[in-house]
Amino acid sequence: MTDVVDADELLRRMQRSRTCAVEELRGWRARGEELRAHDPGAARDAEMRGLAYEVVVRVLDEILTPGVRSGGTGAT
Repeated sequence: MTDVVDADELLRRMQRSRTCAVEELRGWRARGEELRAHDPGAARDAEMRGLAYEVVVRVLDEILTPGVRSGGTGAT
């Protein structure tokens, strides 16, 4: 893919990506909570997937607002 995008479009894409990652993080956390009592293995899987999305959110936060974040997920 060789599309050329300007800085504003790149920023919009990163912001949309962050929003999507936050939604996925919340979804996996909720799923993990639902599964915890009935299926511990699936709950662990959901927790790991949630952690992956948490990392994505943290990275995008640092790109979009460098130095603002100081711990926590800020996603919930």
